[in-house]
Amino acid sequence: MPRRTASWLLAKRSILVSLHAGGERGITYLFLMFAIVLIGIVTTMGAQQWKMMMQRELEADLLTKGIEIQNALALYSTAMKAGRVIQGEVYPQSLMDLTRLPKPYLRKVYLDPLTRGTWDYIRSPSGGIMGVRTRRKGEPMKKHEFPLAVRHFDGMKSYRDWIFQHPNPSTVSLFPSTAPPGPGGSPQQSAPSPGVPEPFTTPSDDTAPEDSTFSPILPATQ
Repeated sequence: MPRRTASWLLAKRSILVSLHAGGERGITYLFLMFAIVLIGIVTTMGAQQWKMMMQRELEADLLTKGIEIQNALALYSTAMKAGRVIQGEVYPQSLMDLTRLPKPYLRKVYLDPLTRGTWDYIRSPSGGIMGVRTRRKGEPMKKHEFPLAVRHFDGMKSYRDWIFQHPNPSTVSLFPSTAPPGPGGSPQQSAPSPGVPEPFTTPSDDTAPEDSTFSPILPATQ
């Protein structure tokens, strides 16, 4: 009997030790699975936040470069029509024409920020470039609170609708076609818009007259 009792006690002790060890392993396994799931959730959320941040930066870059091209087109057309009787607008055949000396209107030929390639050009009936837009399709994150030069983008649901051109609905409202008469009855010169920069000039430019200035950009009536 004592031997049987001792054997039974040893077997019972072994079973209890095994159950205790198995319980610890089970708890460790559950904790490990919970940690893996938690890490996956945090990683996914971080990736989504990073993607949203990058998309906002690309959209801001697209707006900056697009508006600069739009302003350059406006300045180019105004300069080409100066002193001439021309109906409508005058547009360049390429963006490179906007960068040529002695009076470049654009710092450089920018690439499409969203595709890192060429823009989709909006051509006028004469074949000149009257505007640009990205080739990328998709819904923008930004839908409201646009700069004045492109405030008509408000509510648009596709990048393809962001067309940077001259003239456009926003610039037409910024530059009225007629100016009120001055004190002497002559038309009063409108003040230039803060959204349209002056063209870049070089010290060696001696072809333009000393008092040459660009008049406000007025959309012509076809």
